[in-house]
Amino acid sequence: MRNEKGFTLIELLIVVVIIGILAAIAIPQFASTKEKAFDAGAKSDLRNLMTAEEAYFSDFQAYTASSVSGGGTADLDGDGNADFQASQSISLTATAYTDGYQITAQHASSNKMWCVNSSASEASGAVGQIVQATSC
Repeated sequence: MRNEKGFTLIELLIVVVIIGILAAIAIPQFASTKEKAFDAGAKSDLRNLMTAEEAYFSDFQAYTASSVSGGGTADLDGDGNADFQASQSISLTATAYTDGYQITAQHASSNKMWCVNSSASEASGAVGQIVQATSC
């Protein structure tokens, strides 16, 4: 009588199948979480540029147009100092109107674009709320 220790082939196959099932569940959840993180970053930068636009307005009583690509800076008032810096991979575009602005933001790895419009005369969606760009 031999004293053999180890797992049988059936036991190993069951473990492999269980790991496969767990991976099939976890991978789509991870992709969804990454997409949410990219969108949160874009919305955060959008809010920061809104603050910079309002600071510019308090100094000059007008809004300014700007475009910032991933990691870039914007000198809104032309004094040579950066008034806003975008996060990596996030692009923003601000359009100035006489009574407000519209800003759009998008992360390079996301297919969603976010926008906010503070101009009551130019808005087609909710004024002052961050929404997906199709309704701005």
